[in-house]
Amino acid sequence: MTGDDLKKVKELAVDGVKKGEEFFDEKKPEEKADVEPAEMETPRKAIQAFRDDLEATLAELNITLVVLIDDLDRCLPKTAIATLEAMRLFLFLKHTAFVIAADEGMIRQAVRTHFDDVALNDDLVTNYFDKLIQLPIRVPPLGTHEVRAYLMMLFIDDEVSLDAGQKEAIRIGVCLRLGETWKGERVDKAFVSSLVPNCPSGLLNRLALAERIAPILTTSPNVRGNPRLIKRFLNTLSMRTSMARIQKVTVDEEVLVKLLLFERCGDKDAYAEMLRAVNESEDGHADFLAEMEARSRGDETKPPLEKPWNDAFHSNWLSLDPALAGRDLRGALYVGRESHPIISRADELSSDAIEVLDMLLRMNSSSTTVDAEVARLTNPEIGRITDKILSKAKQETAWGTPAILNAMQSLAGASPGAEASVVAFLSEIPSSQIKASIVPRINQTDWGKGVLTGFLSRGDLTPQTRRAIAAAGKAN
Repeated sequence: MTGDDLKKVKELAVDGVKKGEEFFDEKKPEEKADVEPAEMETPRKAIQAFRDDLEATLAELNITLVVLIDDLDRCLPKTAIATLEAMRLFLFLKHTAFVIAADEGMIRQAVRTHFDDVALNDDLVTNYFDKLIQLPIRVPPLGTHEVRAYLMMLFIDDEVSLDAGQKEAIRIGVCLRLGETWKGERVDKAFVSSLVPNCPSGLLNRLALAERIAPILTTSPNVRGNPRLIKRFLNTLSMRTSMARIQKVTVDEEVLVKLLLFERCGDKDAYAEMLRAVNESEDGHADFLAEMEARSRGDETKPPLEKPWNDAFHSNWLSLDPALAGRDLRGALYVGRESHPIISRADELSSDAIEVLDMLLRMNSSSTTVDAEVARLTNPEIGRITDKILSKAKQETAWGTPAILNAMQSLAGASPGAEASVVAFLSEIPSSQIKASIVPRINQTDWGKGVLTGFLSRGDLTPQTRRAIAAAGKAN
């Protein structure tokens, strides 16, 4: 096709547009009166004349005109339907083809929105499509192999030690391998690394990472193998890794990946629970994950997972390496704070209150010095410290004389509000965790005697503990 041919097609199109504009221009009544009915051109005749001229030109040039319409689903419903209706005027024209790329669900919704005054069921919407689209081609969703290959190729593309020719050769090898996955062949770390001469250790680690996270990105309801979302996921990971490097925050990339997966695909309340645990922990650990991670990895002695942790995504996430319980997560959460704030102790407490909190956490026995320091604080600060101490106390599983009990007693003696919180906490301890040795420790105060009376009313209290409480009551 020569430049003159293109010029001729362009001139024909411009001429057709001008004729259409002239035809649709409003005519004055007196002008219309001067035109004989036989001379007036109808819209149907104008469109047909344009079709005939275009068809003749394409036949003369011996070419096929292919019109590509992409991202139609991103248009407003009115624009999307107007485009389809305009296109329909030129369907079945010889030497032409129209290719539409769009999300079918979005276009179906646009049809319903456009005909909002008409009750359209799914069959009527389908009939509208059937009259318009002769050959529908649906892109199949990506499976685990495709997602794994896509992730690995993104990492390959970012590898600076490989030149463009090497990357293209790897891409071709991966594409050929994908065509054989139906026979049981795999696109995995071993295969892709075999295509990379002297595969760098950093790239090898990223290929292993892609292999681990591909199943979750494929099955997660929030991603479902969508390439655009996967690329966005990796862009966010790259940004946070760069932030960590610039701000000199030591972060394990695999921890970043696991947390980003949870942030993107996990339950929002569960993610907030983990964030809260890290904020309240002195060492940045989310220790409550320990038993759930062990259970998800096959330890049947641990309690069964509960909602929302027992669904497919959260169970797979918990079993994904690395395990997060026992790790300091503050750095990883810090570089991801654009989505969730990091609230440290310094944000909530004065410097004096922070010092008192540190004293309380180090207590191994009662201390009048610590009691005096607690009493100097304001009631709101005592309340916030009490919340932190009780959060730490939730990690205890045997309530005889744990060290944290010293801090709880000190706080209860300093404020009525703290006393009420400590009493409520102790009253909720499971009977199986209550040991006889706790009795003499809390029997020295009125609030402690009230807690013991509540224990005694339980039917499942151990005989040893029951006898200890009864003996303490007689001594009083």
